[in-house]
Amino acid sequence: MELFPPLPLTEWRDTKETLHRFEQLVGKIRLTSSSRRNHWWNVPFHITGRGITTRPMGQADGNPVFTIDFDFVDHQLVVAALDGTEISFPLLGQSVASFRRMTLEALTDLGIHAEIPHPEPFDLPDSARPFSRDTEHATYNPEHANRYWQILSQVALVLEEFAARFSGKSSPVHHFWHTFDIAHTRFSGRHVEQPPQTDAVTREAYSREVISVGFWFGDDSFPEPAFYAYAAPEPAGLETEPIRPEQARWVPQNGGHLALLRYDDARAFADPRSTVLDFYESAYRAAASRAEWDMEAFTSPHGVTDQQLVGHHR
Repeated sequence: MELFPPLPLTEWRDTKETLHRFEQLVGKIRLTSSSRRNHWWNVPFHITGRGITTRPMGQADGNPVFTIDFDFVDHQLVVAALDGTEISFPLLGQSVASFRRMTLEALTDLGIHAEIPHPEPFDLPDSARPFSRDTEHATYNPEHANRYWQILSQVALVLEEFAARFSGKSSPVHHFWHTFDIAHTRFSGRHVEQPPQTDAVTREAYSREVISVGFWFGDDSFPEPAFYAYAAPEPAGLETEPIRPEQARWVPQNGGHLALLRYDDARAFADPRSTVLDFYESAYRAAASRAEWDMEAFTSPHGVTDQQLVGHHR
């Protein structure tokens, strides 16, 4: 199977917009049916061998333990309870409104009561329209959905390899449904005092100093897939630091800067995987150096922290 297969945003935009709203709806169920974790780590999806999963949830809220999985091989939504019962329905042919109805019906049939707080899209152009009224977004191309999952899976493993090099506090590799990206975040441990007007989502996400790396599929602000990295708060002069490969660049973003490597540029290299790893590493070192992190203390070659075991990682 091709590493980093092509998926131009223009080719699958309609499927992406529909799928994004499907995932937001399920993600909001996850939000209320799971125990809260620092920096919202309880909320994102994780990758599976067939798609993405909420992971087990319930129990703490009085519900049976259950999961909701997107299967991008057979193109089903699968709602399953811990006792082995499950209900599935096809993703193909659903509008956002019908997807909402069938998801809630499946949960009810399994004895699960699920709340959907703010039952409309988050930070999307139609954020004032409830999911229940969205019959506009109803495109689902199975080939594009499967390709999306393939790319998520491949990028996830690159991010896991990058994550292994760091021994400090760091996030899982996870897929955020609100921004539709896959990311991994490293923490210095320093507290960040947010301005009083900062919204609750941002306050929790960036309550500590971070350097984050990831990948997204493109949107109206940058209409193509790309690998990215950023620091929050951003240290002064970061945008002047060199990053690799030469095709990568710092671009202005929300008052700061984002390191960007276009997906198609990475694909053009003989070894795209190593190219992306080098991009992440160079961006991390640029930000960590400017922010005066103790990089040596956080070093974990091949996921090994005991120096006597370095070189014996297999």
